[in-house]
Amino acid sequence: MRIIDRAIEVGINFIDTANNYERGRSEEIVGKAIQGIRDDLIVATKVESVTGPGPNEYGLSRKNIIHAVESSLKRLGTDYVDLYQVHHMDPMTPLKETLTTLNDLVRSGKVRYIGCSNYAAWYLEKALGIGEAEGLEAFVTVQPRYNIVDREAEYELLPLCAEEGIGVIPYSPLAGGLLTGKYQRGKNPPPGSRGGESPEWMDRRLTQRNQAILQELEMISAETGFPINQVSLGWLMANPLVTAPIIGASSPEQLESNVEVVNHIVPQEALRRIEKVSKPNWLSERDEQEAQRMWSREKMRLTRWRNKQGTYQSS
Repeated sequence: MRIIDRAIEVGINFIDTANNYERGRSEEIVGKAIQGIRDDLIVATKVESVTGPGPNEYGLSRKNIIHAVESSLKRLGTDYVDLYQVHHMDPMTPLKETLTTLNDLVRSGKVRYIGCSNYAAWYLEKALGIGEAEGLEAFVTVQPRYNIVDREAEYELLPLCAEEGIGVIPYSPLAGGLLTGKYQRGKNPPPGSRGGESPEWMDRRLTQRNQAILQELEMISAETGFPINQVSLGWLMANPLVTAPIIGASSPEQLESNVEVVNHIVPQEALRRIEKVSKPNWLSERDEQEAQRMWSREKMRLTRWRNKQGTYQSS
């Protein structure tokens, strides 16, 4: 509650949760925190993951979606969700069944917009095609894992989102704490941290490539005076295709440190160094050049829109 209250105080108005987080407890906490200010916030939740032992307590069937949204609304203490997202792909349910059910929820007023999470680009394109052919509500956002060390979304998903005008709200922008600088090879991780609880996670994440990235981030942090977490978030926010990263925090202080990134601009030279050290193996020079051209066009489009709205502030 304290973290959510502080987030709202510093200007955050988008809260993301899911019906399976802590077996629904997360939605209950959010519901209590937003009482009295519900209409000032954008509340997002998700459906698909397992919430019980029964065969209809997971997935994206019509039965589960309708049951799940009613349960989420009750826990959130509201009569509508701003953004209702499918958490993962469900190969056991026809995609058209899922999309028609979500469309019905929008028509009923219980959901304002729909989005998806962890979707492959080809599956998202399939969903958009079905929606267009059937006259259904389309996904307006996608929530991928995307950060400096996890850049797979750049291969096909981000170009698709740019083409279709879909908002990108990445989760795990700090790679589970890896991009905060608190994990180093040969040193004990902080007690109670993800790395401290899982040595396997440490071995999997502290690869030679990721260690090189962390070393570069440490140098940039020393040069700019910005903490590593803010440098990492700054790289993400500099991408014009990213609408807003979904940040998590375990304390109000951690939240404030992350939010402080909006007051800093990571120098272009530092961004280029990060791009170079974190370049994925599959990203060819030609692909990279095309991506840069696409992002430049998108940045110009957003700049013109912001100037027209009178909200753009030049750096």
